[in-house]
Amino acid sequence: MNDPAIDRTIELRGLSFHYREYERDGRPLVLLHGVASSSRIFILLGPILGQRFRALALDQRGHGESAKPDDGYDFDSVTKDLKSFIDELELERPVIVGHSWGGNVAMQYAADYPERVAGLVLVDGGFLEISARPGATWEQAERQMAPPDMTHLRAEELIEMAKKWELGTQWSEEIEAAILGNFEIMPNGKIRARLSRANHMQVVRALWDQKVSELAPNVVCPVLFIAAERAGSEGSERWMEMKRAGIERAEGLLRQVEVVWMKDTIHDIPLHKPRELAQLIEDFVLKL
Repeated sequence: MNDPAIDRTIELRGLSFHYREYERDGRPLVLLHGVASSSRIFILLGPILGQRFRALALDQRGHGESAKPDDGYDFDSVTKDLKSFIDELELERPVIVGHSWGGNVAMQYAADYPERVAGLVLVDGGFLEISARPGATWEQAERQMAPPDMTHLRAEELIEMAKKWELGTQWSEEIEAAILGNFEIMPNGKIRARLSRANHMQVVRALWDQKVSELAPNVVCPVLFIAAERAGSEGSERWMEMKRAGIERAEGLLRQVEVVWMKDTIHDIPLHKPRELAQLIEDFVLKL
């Protein structure tokens, strides 16, 4: 497996954080993963970006190899983690690339610290405002967004299952490492999600409470939405409707915004189409 990342740890706000760094030259890009994911989702994207930029993929609190406290999963806390990370490494006005929930963290950061970020790249995220859906209730969201229980599986069983998912047709050692990076292997050989169920649900509650539409007017930097577009089941069509509505709402509120729809692409764009994604990010960053 060709993985040129340098693994590092750093103390931030009394907690240990893990991050992966690709190269050390060029404009800084901070890469933020989604909920229940880790920095390893950028295992294919990071090396490409590292050819031109200084790319740093952070394991956010509760995720990957970072500390896992029992609280602090609200957006105020996670954005303060991010600010401490950027300050400690002396990254001057980085571009923040956020995937899924990481996009919502990026939006919050850019709204809270508008002069400290040069641009946002929101990869199938940053638009989600689950409480804005007509008829939505917290009880419904709590039920639908709860994580599946996989503690009955061994690592090899998880991988065999994952090979039947959408990434199975382009399976690689890197994709396997990215998926396994979300889990710990216990002494009995079974897996356990690195993000506990209790902490996962704190993230979901924070997403319910966050009003992205209220953040957007405070974001002054250029924003690029890169959204996956794929026809599928009735459930995925409802998700596409929510996505289009969220992005259209953001387009009307943000000062400088571009939207790129990537056709025939799954949610995990960094693993599914890393080269195409890297090119879109590079083109955007070089215009800043």
